[in-house]
Amino acid sequence: MSSKDWIEKDYYAALGVDKSASSDEIKKAYRKLARESHPDHNPGDTGAEERFKTVSEAYAVLGDEKKRREYDEMRSLFGSGAFRRNARGGGQPGGMPFDVSDLFGGGAGGGDNRFSGGGFTDLFSSIFSGGGGAGGPARPRGPARGRDVETEVALDFTDAVRGVTLPLTLRAPGVCDTCHGNGAKPGTQPVACPVCHGAGVTTRNQGSFSFSEPCRNCQGVGTIVEEKCPECHGTGGVTKTRTLHVRFPAGVSDGQRIRLAGRGEPGERGGPAGDLFVQVKVRPDELFGRTGDDLTLTVPITYAEAVLGTDLRVPTLDGTVTLRVPPGTPSGRVLRARGKGVVRKDGRAGDLLVTLDVVVPAKVSDEARAALQTFAAQTPPAAREHLDARVRRFS
Repeated sequence: MSSKDWIEKDYYAALGVDKSASSDEIKKAYRKLARESHPDHNPGDTGAEERFKTVSEAYAVLGDEKKRREYDEMRSLFGSGAFRRNARGGGQPGGMPFDVSDLFGGGAGGGDNRFSGGGFTDLFSSIFSGGGGAGGPARPRGPARGRDVETEVALDFTDAVRGVTLPLTLRAPGVCDTCHGNGAKPGTQPVACPVCHGAGVTTRNQGSFSFSEPCRNCQGVGTIVEEKCPECHGTGGVTKTRTLHVRFPAGVSDGQRIRLAGRGEPGERGGPAGDLFVQVKVRPDELFGRTGDDLTLTVPITYAEAVLGTDLRVPTLDGTVTLRVPPGTPSGRVLRARGKGVVRKDGRAGDLLVTLDVVVPAKVSDEARAALQTFAAQTPPAAREHLDARVRRFS
């Protein structure tokens, strides 16, 4: 994307967030809009596909702190009147008159458009990316890197803990199989641009200044395609369905992002591919929970088991384990089965934390009630003296 895009497009509005939104708010808004407009959820809906591209482009800038800072600075500079229109429709950046319409190559009054296209882009790029000044050389755009792609995968709880390899089917832009990404008709090859001779940039002199800009003939790539590929029409990429086998490591957690380098959208005209980010959603388990590397489990026990103690046999993800419940165990006590949790990267494992829940029956038989009354008569009362003292104040 060019600096012109940054000035003309309001990426905050595209994501529906305020300019002061935090990184988490921007990410949350992007994920919501991306899910709603994803082509897989809206087959055949070209409008949804365009919305998906728009929010993806906005997040590519606002989701990167450095790019977001440069984007804000550029829009602030342009919007603050740094380029003021004069009475003839021109502007005065630094006191040098020029036609503002030349900024984007749309001059109504003719002229040589010396600031059109990439010239203005390179001027801002040099300001915000550490390049040379107005008289320094512009960098050729060259083959463009493909955009990053993000998708979401739901994993079973057990698969997330143990790790799993799953096939992932994506419908997204991919390298054209006919031309192998170079955009040229089979049997032909891109040739060096006759204007810039393969450099990708041209230089124009303006008085004592020299301005370099991306070559307009080849759009800064350095090569041109004389006979375009009939499949991709010279772009080097087509929309295709592809299946990837993705390895999710043991212990992957809910909300974690897995990065697959070079598996995103292919670059234009042979440029490097973007990355694929897989957002993990872990389905809850009917028995186990998880806290970091520890698994959690709640086990009900009877009142008698809590008072007298017992040996408790409980399940783990790969078998069973026996835990000793000591006599006089209160409800809510946590027992620990070491090494029965999530295996860490270093080979060590977390623990299984078993919470005991003493169950009080809603109904008991006459015999059980009589036995409980006898038990109550022979056991000391609960220690409530500190409470009774407060109650007596109100008696």
